[in-house]
Amino acid sequence: MASQSQRRPQSFTPSLWGDFFLNYHPCTTSLLASMKERALAMKEKVRQTILDSTASCDMIHKLELVDTLQRIGLDYHYKTEIHELLRHVYDDSDGGYDDLYVTSLRFYLLRKHGYTVSSDVFQRFRDEKGNVSSDDVNCLMTLYDAAHLRTNGEQILDNIITLNKGRLQCLLKANLEPDLIKEVRITLETPRFRRVERVEASRYISVYEKKSTRDETILKLAKLDYNILQALYCEELKELTITTEEGDIFIGAIERWEEQTQEQLPAHLKAILVNILNTTNKIEEDLKLQENKHAEMVKKMVINTAKFYHAEVKWRDEHYVPATVEEHLQTSVRSSVCMQITTMSFISLGNVTSREAVEWAFTFPKLIRGVCMVGRIGNDIVSHEREQESEHVVSTVQTCMKQYGVTVDEANDKLRVIIEEAWMDIVEQYLDQKYPIALLEKAVNVAQTMDFMYKHEDAYTLSFSLKDVIASMYVNPCELA
Repeated sequence: MASQSQRRPQSFTPSLWGDFFLNYHPCTTSLLASMKERALAMKEKVRQTILDSTASCDMIHKLELVDTLQRIGLDYHYKTEIHELLRHVYDDSDGGYDDLYVTSLRFYLLRKHGYTVSSDVFQRFRDEKGNVSSDDVNCLMTLYDAAHLRTNGEQILDNIITLNKGRLQCLLKANLEPDLIKEVRITLETPRFRRVERVEASRYISVYEKKSTRDETILKLAKLDYNILQALYCEELKELTITTEEGDIFIGAIERWEEQTQEQLPAHLKAILVNILNTTNKIEEDLKLQENKHAEMVKKMVINTAKFYHAEVKWRDEHYVPATVEEHLQTSVRSSVCMQITTMSFISLGNVTSREAVEWAFTFPKLIRGVCMVGRIGNDIVSHEREQESEHVVSTVQTCMKQYGVTVDEANDKLRVIIEEAWMDIVEQYLDQKYPIALLEKAVNVAQTMDFMYKHEDAYTLSFSLKDVIASMYVNPCELA
């Protein structure tokens, strides 16, 4: 290993929040109880709205109701009812197939919920040039969103994205209402399937409030529910801990799971080792108290993570540059920690998750490899220049530049293609439904978070860029009437 004096340590910006959330309460206990009581009656009213829609023949209302509940953050209350409604939509032999908007929204929602729907449903909308598009802005955005639930080889969806991306970009310069232009920009930036659910809910509540067709009960419940969850999240924020690690002795100590080895470590690593061992043991104990049958897998996950990190440390200290991006990803997707986050979410679901599913996650199947690639490559693209100012492991950007003899911008373009292919792999295995959709959704949620974190910059490291989002989600409640 290189000596400490040879290294140029990378500086990190401290969190803007400090210990803010240790003592912050977004609402009083009595107000929280009042909101829960008000929400209870509204939940049943919305449930009846879903049941009435399921029994109706109004396809557009069914689809838009489900879409609204998802985007506004209420769908988790109505999993069973929404499943039943979409089963009716899937079984509908007509389904409004002569309407591109209805077909697009139907395709999007059914695929999002794991139904197998052929992309051939768009064939009937081809014009004389073979293109599928629309002059209606809302239809165009819905079509664009739907096409992003594509898998490898679905050429018609590839063509829809290529053509309509250009059309949507032109609309940004058109004479549209400001709110509509904003929706077009958001659609281009992040297709609906890739958006972080709670971030979208925070944004969409205000969008929905401006709609003349809004359902007042849904709107009021969305605001109440948002504030109730905000209070819960603030309690959870108090429990969060972040750790980092490196070093041969350090890794060995983790692999053997022994605290005694700390005496061989420098002072700055002793505390970290003890923290990791104690925290992991505590998580395992808590899971066992919950009778979680996968509790012991947490230790295996931490050990694997340490090994993956250490492989990158060796690259850094040997100044090694992989010959190809694929060689880089063989190691770096594993150290992105996306698999570990996904696996931990599997484990936390307890009996919903089979041991086979947890073991499957450890093998880096196509779905989880795709999630890891979204995180790893997205991170490298936005952090490459900053990280290379200090001694840091070579990124996929540098490797791509070396492999193809291209500039940074050209390498980034090539890497973005790999990210798109990774999303197609995610959708493909998501639709295979080898495991319960409740598990597969957790993996998709991680990919959505990675996409969000690294959309414009390394927001994980440069956390000040998330100030407004965090304030919206955890500090500023929705205004209630």
